[in-house]
Amino acid sequence: MSRQTPARLDISVIDRQRRARISAVKVRGLVRKVLTREGIRAGEVSVLFVGERRMRELNRMFRGADRATDVLAFSFREGEQGGGETNLLGDVVISVPTAAKQAAREGHSLEAELTILLIHGVLHLAGYDHERSSQEARRMRRRETESLSQIERRPLRGSR
Repeated sequence: MSRQTPARLDISVIDRQRRARISAVKVRGLVRKVLTREGIRAGEVSVLFVGERRMRELNRMFRGADRATDVLAFSFREGEQGGGETNLLGDVVISVPTAAKQAAREGHSLEAELTILLIHGVLHLAGYDHERSSQEARRMRRRETESLSQIERRPLRGSR
């Protein structure tokens, strides 16, 4: 018996950091916009915001790199693009302190950096993988740029 695909997107937002207040409503809206744009209208996604220590643990555990990183995406649909019978799309984990450092270095707001990282992570869940080839990296970068330009720039911080 195959699992039924949910009729909608079920997006969980878990905030386990103290640096900034994250608006779960705005995060869900952004995830929904990116996935819908990719033709994905149903499935389960979790977005977790963490501190540097937890991100370092996860990066070490899953990628073998003993350092914090900005975003990790754990796709449960590896190798699949769009559709599919599974309802679990995956998890996106974002390090807010790392995002804050990158925002300062790039000269833009933390909200802008969190938006960029969230789009990046969600595109991984949609099947994009910049580590697969240089062609795929260009394709993913182009999609990130298109998504950023089409998404309303609403901050992810604020009231929950």
